[in-house]
Amino acid sequence: MKYVLMFCDTPALYDEVDPADAKATYQEVFDWFGEHHAAGRIADGGAELQPVTTATTVKSGGDGPVVVDGPFSEAKEVVGGFTVVDVPDLDAALAMARTWPPLKYPGVSVEVRPSVDHSGDM
Repeated sequence: MKYVLMFCDTPALYDEVDPADAKATYQEVFDWFGEHHAAGRIADGGAELQPVTTATTVKSGGDGPVVVDGPFSEAKEVVGGFTVVDVPDLDAALAMARTWPPLKYPGVSVEVRPSVDHSGDM
């Protein structure tokens, strides 16, 4: 079954992390992807997103869609990246999520959600 892993953190997190530690963590992330890709668990490599300060949001407004700079202002956590995994079940997806290297930092989380399969709909 396919699950989307959304890697979330707080906007200020990486300003607070020592650059040498951040570099080491990035290597751990590359290794994490390499391990799971080699095992056939990565269905889509996903993407790392630019900082939240680069975001533009289109949201509903009274006269139709409105474009605003930045994410929703009330967001305390933001999605920093995502990947799609193909594993037997939720327990396997959660086991992968628990090994996400940046979880050593406060405020980091991995949201795990099953994806919708529309392959039989058409």
